[in-house]
This record gives sequence, structure tokens and C-alpha cells, in this order.
Amino acid sequence: MIALMQLIVLFGFLKMQNIELALALWQYYLLIISTVCIAAGGYIINNIFDTNTDLDNKPNDVVVGKSVSESLAYNLYVTFTLIGVCIGFYLSNVIMKPSFLLFFIIPSALLYIYATSLKQIMIVGNVVIASLLSFSIIIIGIFMIIPATDEINKKAMSTVLSVLFDFATIAFIINFIREIVKDLEDTKGDENQGMQTLPVILGTSKTSKLVFVLSFIPIMCILYYVYNYLFNLQYATIYILVFLVGPLLYFMIKIWSAETKKDFHHLSNVLKLVVFFGIISIAVIGINMKYYVA
Repeated sequence: MIALMQLIVLFGFLKMQNIELALALWQYYLLIISTVCIAAGGYIINNIFDTNTDLDNKPNDVVVGKSVSESLAYNLYVTFTLIGVCIGFYLSNVIMKPSFLLFFIIPSALLYIYATSLKQIMIVGNVVIASLLSFSIIIIGIFMIIPATDEINKKAMSTVLSVLFDFATIAFIINFIREIVKDLEDTKGDENQGMQTLPVILGTSKTSKLVFVLSFIPIMCILYYVYNYLFNLQYATIYILVFLVGPLLYFMIKIWSAETKKDFHHLSNVLKLVVFFGIISIAVIGINMKYYVA
């Protein structure tokens, strides 16, 4: 999903804006590989520390300790993370901003801290994961737009950067809500392992109602954005209303009465689908801006 999103941002949006980009195409592919490797490392280390919880929540999906040994999993974690950070080191020097290496080191460190401790703290773990996922959008602007910005193109570059930031913000909100829904799905195992997630503290019913309230936020943000910035893009507006707002309204209706693990799993997948359609919307907007402006 991360790789697909970054490819769509490049070919479906940035390449259509007639702006200069800091990285060559093959270097952008390296940025994608780096981002995906760091995410993969985080996924692996989380699986290592989550084995006992997963045995309660989803025993059939446990990999570490079954088909993959813990030592091999650790080696894969270190390998993927090092590849990601080393590529980040190279790219930071390509754009002559070596300090930008921190944008690879900090997410890697946060993913490890999340897996070992932060995920057990109410809300904090949800915020960290949602932030890191949205950062995979922002990092495109950091490495492709900011280094290529000068006084002449500053206005155009700022506009493109603001669009990426808007997408990242909405992605953060939706992923934050999805992380809470995943906690609702895994309440039993989390409680057995002594984790202080929102459903464990508040209970399933109160947390579901809270998620219902929170789900108003992305809908209102998307509608506001469409009304103010995309209303002259007819095809993009229709797409967003049908494939983003529609599923989010469905989610709102269903979360109010959701009670079982199966219900929450289904709603988590609905939000995953919304994220996927959101990724596609970047290309829809880019194409509509270039060819079919009303």
C-alpha cells in the first residue's frame, strides 16, 4: 500500500504539475524501497513482541515462532531497517541535506519503541502508527519538493506541498481511527497481556461510540476540502463522494452497533479500503486537474 501510494503520488500527481523534482526517477524508486524496508522492519519487530497477544487474538496468523524462528525474524528486522536507513543516508547526501537522514532514523526508532512499549499506552501507540503512515506521504515532499524549491518556483511548490500535507492529514485521521478499531478487534488478547488500550480501559461499547464521533472528522474534512478546492473538478468530486465519503458513512452506521470481533474486523477492512481508494484519488485529482478542469 505504501509503495502503491508513493508511485501514484509521483505518476498520478507530481509528474502532471509541470514542476522540477529533486530526485531522478531511479532515486525516487530508492526512496520507495527505503520507506517500504523501514515499514517492513517495523512490521517484523512488532510481530516478534506481539507473539503472545496474537496467540490470543489471531492464533492462525502467528508466524514468528512457527514458520519463522525468532532469531531469523530479528535478523530480517535488522536487515530491512539497515537497508532503509542506508538508502536514506545516500538520498540525504544526494539532495545535499545530510541532516535529513533523521527522517529515516526517527521513524525506525519509533517503530521499535512502539513495538516494545508505546503500543501498551492508551492512545499513544495509535497516534504513533497513524503518524508514521501519513509521514510516508510527507517524506515525498521533503525529498522531492523542498530541495527543488527556490524563489522563482516557491509559490507553485508550496501549493503542491500543501496538497501532499492535506492528504497526509486525512490519512492520519483515518488510520488513527482504524488503529482504534483494530484495538477493538483485539480487546481480549490485549487485556490478557495487560495492555492499556482504549477498549481495555473504556470498554468496547464506549470506545465504539467514541469512534462513531471521531468518524465525523474525516467526513467533514473531506467535504470541506472538496467544496473549497475540488468543486471545479467534477470527476474527482464524484469519485471522492462515492468511494471515500460513501464508505465512511457506511462505517459510521455500522460502528454504532458493532459488538463482536467479526464486526470490528469487517469495519477495519472497510477503513483499509477507504485508504486504498484515497490513494487512487490522488491520481484521479491529478488527471482531472490536467485534462478535465470544469
